[in-house]
Order: sequence, then C-alpha cells, then structure tokens
Amino acid sequence: MVKTPATTEHHHYKFHRKHKILFGSFTTIVLIFIILSSTAFYMLYIKLDSHYNELSARLDSMQKDTNSKLNDVTDNVLATQAELSFIQDSIGKTEETLTNLNLELGELKASASSDFSDVIENAVPSVVTIRTDVAQGTGFIISDDGYLVTNAHVLSGASSVYTINFEKEIIKAELIGYSGDFDIALLKIPGSYNALSLANSDDVQVGQKVIAIGNPLGLQFSVSEGIISAVHRPGINEVNSYLQTDAALNPGNSGGPLIDKEGNVVGINNFKIGSGEGLSFALESNYVKDVVNDISQTAMNRTLL
Repeated sequence: MVKTPATTEHHHYKFHRKHKILFGSFTTIVLIFIILSSTAFYMLYIKLDSHYNELSARLDSMQKDTNSKLNDVTDNVLATQAELSFIQDSIGKTEETLTNLNLELGELKASASSDFSDVIENAVPSVVTIRTDVAQGTGFIISDDGYLVTNAHVLSGASSVYTINFEKEIIKAELIGYSGDFDIALLKIPGSYNALSLANSDDVQVGQKVIAIGNPLGLQFSVSEGIISAVHRPGINEVNSYLQTDAALNPGNSGGPLIDKEGNVVGINNFKIGSGEGLSFALESNYVKDVVNDISQTAMNRTLL
C-alpha cells in the first residue's frame, strides 16, 4: 500500500505532538526539580544561617563570660597583691614592735637591781686597777688596742704605773698624756681587749639608775648602785660638766666608769663631798671623749673616740 501525502503529514503531526508532550513533561519535571532544589537549598541556607547566628550568639556570650571571669581573676590578683603587701607591712611593723618590746624588756630588766648582773658581767673585764708607787685607783679600757683612761690625780707624783686586770695580770702602762683641768689621764697597755662604749651624756636623765665599778679601799672590782641626782653640775674647774650621783664612791673608785643600764659609760668617777652622804660626782662622758681626743691628737696625731 502506497502512502499518500495526507497520510504522511498526519503521521508527522502525531510524531511532533508526541515529542512536544515529552519535551513539555521533561521541562516541567526539570522546573519542578529546580524549584524543589531551590526550595531545599533555601531552607538549608535558612537553617545554616540560623545555626550560624546561634553559634555567633553563643560565642559572644562565651567571650563576654570569659572577659568577665578574666576581669574577676585580675581583680582577685590585685586584691591578693594588696593583701600580701598589707601582710608584709604588718609583719614588718610586728617585727619592729617585737624589737622595740625586746629593747624595752631589756631596759626594764637592767633597770632592776637584781638584773644589773648582766651589765656588770660584761663591763668588769674592761675595768682595771691602777697602781702606782704612791697611790691606787681605777681605770677602764676605751679602745680594743689597749688605750684606757683614769683620773690624772691618781698618777700624781708617781714614777711608775701598772694595771691589774680582771684575770689578776699585772701589766705596765705607758702614760700618753693628761688634762689637769678635767683630771683625765690617757694610758696605753699592750694587748687586745673589749672596750667600753661611751654614751651620749646629753641623754642622761635625772633619776635613771647607774652603777659605779672600782676598787674602793683596795677592794678590787667592787660595784655600787645609785641614781643620777643631777646633771651639768660645776666642778673644781668651774665647768658645768659633772653628773651628781648617790652611788657610793670611796678612795680607790677614782677613774672608774659610771655605767648606765645599757652597759655604756656615762661618766668617769672623780670625787665626792666628804661632809655629805651620797654626794658623788663623775665627769660627763661627752667631756671625757673630747678631752681624750685632744690628748691623743696632741700626743699621737690620732683621734681615739
């Protein structure tokens, strides 16, 4: 059978229509896929954006919390440093207070008669008996290399001078020089010794306790106790340079030290008024220092004290 043109055209029409339907269906499916995919991607984007915002919010919150905690830690560290500084200051003040208390306790102990024993024990080895061919008295060491002082009148008329120390050793002494106005003589003995320290006599107060160490009437290393009755009393030289004390002084005490409760020399025992009781006098330590330095400068071109 031979196809006619009409039949052929009808066949082509059906073929094109079928393809159009298939193409339209495919296109529709693609569009639907694109729409669904876009919707899905959009929903995924919305979800991811929401998660991102939530995560950012959490990070901001964590950062703020961390900063707050860091500030708290910093404040705590500063507060701790301040507390440590306060504690260190308190410890320093406490140590200073304890030191002052110990000094006050030491002074209080030494101010009692029964507790002068420590002062005496430390001072006596630095005191010597002065013996000449005509008299005797007392002296005390003022430098570690053996310089000592006594009253000049103890040496008056003597041709030789010896010292007797606490160990009963007899040692020949050399006269360096003397001052007649202040009745001070400077001597030198060989050897090494523990010297007594001179106090600032301007700090001496009326009423404070003192002890005198000497050799009254030949009784070596005797100790008498008293108080300072007055300061800056005039002496034979008419200079207001003497301490008045009621500590007992007798022949042989001349040239010995008058010692305070701290173990320092406040004066050199010099004379007493025989017609009265408890009227003893000692040249103030500041004058002793000045006179000794004048003597040593003149004799040796050297300052001792």
